[in-house]
Amino acid sequence: MKITHALISGGLLVLVWQSIVWLTGLPHFILPSPLQVAQALIENAALIGEHALVTLGEVVLGMLIGAILGILTALHLATSERARRLLGPILVFSQAIPVFALAPVLTLWLGYGLWSKIAMAVLIIYFPVTSSFLDGLLQTPKAYLDLAASMRATPGRTLRYIRIPAALPSLGTGLKLAAVYAPIGAVIGEWVGASQGLGYLMLLANGRAKIDLMFAAVIVLCLMSVTLFLIFDTLARRLAASRAL
Repeated sequence: MKITHALISGGLLVLVWQSIVWLTGLPHFILPSPLQVAQALIENAALIGEHALVTLGEVVLGMLIGAILGILTALHLATSERARRLLGPILVFSQAIPVFALAPVLTLWLGYGLWSKIAMAVLIIYFPVTSSFLDGLLQTPKAYLDLAASMRATPGRTLRYIRIPAALPSLGTGLKLAAVYAPIGAVIGEWVGASQGLGYLMLLANGRAKIDLMFAAVIVLCLMSVTLFLIFDTLARRLAASRAL
């Protein structure tokens, strides 16, 4: 059913897109039609696929590192009130810094290779995962904690068997947000400096006035983000179901 809804929504977007092209009469180098973009996608499938694999690798590694760091940070903050007082404001303050502004700095520090893009993805992913999981850990139902206290459970066992399972749905929510944001971080890094990736391909196509190719790369990036979201949405549902069990 979800796939059907996604196809209907996609069809409506294509219809609106084509209608704008018809009504405005914009030249193809300003706004190509869906058919022209589809043709560019087919003709450049190998090129787009090569760059998409690079971006996908950056995103997956960024999500893996960012999720692990976010989970570990949330666990530490949940078990230490002093850490929450000291590190909590720093985490909030870090979100006031535009991630876009950090991209040139990371490229300067880490170079034009893979790691500067992974670092961008990690920075974008880290806070949603940390914040969502921490909220879940701190909002464990009091009845569960009272039961653990009455059974003289140690803080470690309470965390492992009660607080973490109760917070799994919140972790799933954070991972879904991360799946949407991660490609953004990778592409921003590629815009600043790269020789591979969908972000690089977009800039290259735009500079050569191949707007249909640029749109094709954007569509592939969107499909990548949607696919990652669906994967983590399924994971979040399973986490919620495991809590219910």
